[in-house]
Amino acid sequence: MDANGGADEQRATDDERADAVADPEEADHIEGTLGELLTDRGETLAVAESLTGGLVGSRVTDVPGSSAYFDRGFVTYAYDAKRELLGVSRESLDAEGAVSAPVAAEMAAGARDRADTTWAVATTGIAGPGGGSEEKPVGLVYVGVAYAAPWGTEASFVETERLVIDGDRIAVKRGAVEAALDALVWTIRDVEE
Repeated sequence: MDANGGADEQRATDDERADAVADPEEADHIEGTLGELLTDRGETLAVAESLTGGLVGSRVTDVPGSSAYFDRGFVTYAYDAKRELLGVSRESLDAEGAVSAPVAAEMAAGARDRADTTWAVATTGIAGPGGGSEEKPVGLVYVGVAYAAPWGTEASFVETERLVIDGDRIAVKRGAVEAALDALVWTIRDVEE
């Protein structure tokens, strides 16, 4: 997907990702898979969370030894927190709202750059039960993944993914965590290839 959240350049097809997540061992231990990938590559991770409120960081740190690759988490629920801690632009928040591809991208890039990590993943969305609209329904989630390639390669990027998760507030938050970890693992594997 592109930096603006489009699906023009998906690295892995939705069917491939669905098949992988359907594998119970992969789904149950995606944070372990993530840890192995980061450890093997000698890379680091930061997270930026809004609707998930720290759950992504919690899952990442469920893995023993995660301190070798996990740097920090930013829980930025409010607009001001997104601006102050991650550098999300006032213009993006004003024009698009916090639940948008541009904000997810800026959150991920901000976490990556402020923590000076190789990778960052961000979540923003509407967990419900209220707050949704026809344009932005309850369950709408954006995940951003940012990669810092070696200097001079011009290969750094930020990608976003849009999804709508069914269920109550807890189900949406849990689904957003799974989606974030899944997107991160797939993107790391794609860079590896």
